[in-house]
Amino acid sequence: MSPEPTTLPPPIPAAPARRDPDGSDFAQLTRRIAEEGLLDRRYGYYAARFGVTLAAFAGGWYALFALGDSWWQLALAVAMSVVFGQLGLLAHDLAHRQVFGGRRNSEVGGRIVANLLMGMSYGWWMNKHTRHHANPNHEGRDPDVSPDIVVWSQDQARQSRGAARFIGRRLAYLFVPLLFLEGLNLSFNSFRALRSPYLKRPRLEGALLVLHFVAYFGAVFTALPAGKAIAFLAVHQALFGVYLGCVFAPNHKGMLMVTPEMRLDFLRRQVLTSRNVRGNPVLDTLMGGLNYQVEHHLFPSMPTPALPRAARITRLFCAEKGIPYYQTGLLRSYREIFAHLHHTGEPLRADH
Repeated sequence: MSPEPTTLPPPIPAAPARRDPDGSDFAQLTRRIAEEGLLDRRYGYYAARFGVTLAAFAGGWYALFALGDSWWQLALAVAMSVVFGQLGLLAHDLAHRQVFGGRRNSEVGGRIVANLLMGMSYGWWMNKHTRHHANPNHEGRDPDVSPDIVVWSQDQARQSRGAARFIGRRLAYLFVPLLFLEGLNLSFNSFRALRSPYLKRPRLEGALLVLHFVAYFGAVFTALPAGKAIAFLAVHQALFGVYLGCVFAPNHKGMLMVTPEMRLDFLRRQVLTSRNVRGNPVLDTLMGGLNYQVEHHLFPSMPTPALPRAARITRLFCAEKGIPYYQTGLLRSYREIFAHLHHTGEPLRADH
């Protein structure tokens, strides 16, 4: 049975920016955002968020030893997958200088949170994510839509070979199972990146990664017998990957794919390739504010608590300028993603 059909956003024209004596459209929007103080630092917010997350992190490892030889440890593994996801979201905010204005403090904090606590290379992820922000959904420039074992467009599907071709035919069904492996994929790419020339501090990052995994595996295998330890690690890593995937997938998947012939200014490139998910306090917390993806891409250094207000301003501004601005609910966003993945595999199913 095919995934449930859904109505995707209407095709979006590659309209050029309109000239205005007050500056570009983005400059006008930036002035409105700045006048509201939405780019100001929110140190109190981040102090509280870091405090809660680090307390949960420490409490989780205490609970590991307190519970001892028990299958209730699998429930703890589920909870710790969310904690690790929250660490990833904090590392994301540090990388974008949402927490600290300076590069040094952001990098130090990012390496501690990402490499040491979470087990992911801060330098590798930042290089990849910076390129994504510069060219979202641009085939050939955005690493998040580069063809690998997963293809993201019908053109990529037609050119795929081997495992990518097999997966591409069934991508809508295999996408979530593949997310179970995302935690391992992050670890693999983190260690592989240590040999990359773009990594600034490979020895430091490598040392922090090794320290993380020695402590991680050491704690689990010390607290639990081998069978339960392996089960704990499997559940934790699998659900950690699914959690991150559920946070990041709605942001751009199924939205406009940019091709070289399109002429889009910065504002339109970011708005037309991004999908917002309507938020509430719980959803905003679980997604780290990334459900306001349009505003995050327009103002990457904007602190998370300012994003809902920025979204209202940006939505009204886009309406004034005739720029399509897309927002939907969380469940509908997932339906759209699966419909897009199913559509991507059509050329492969037709040839099979």
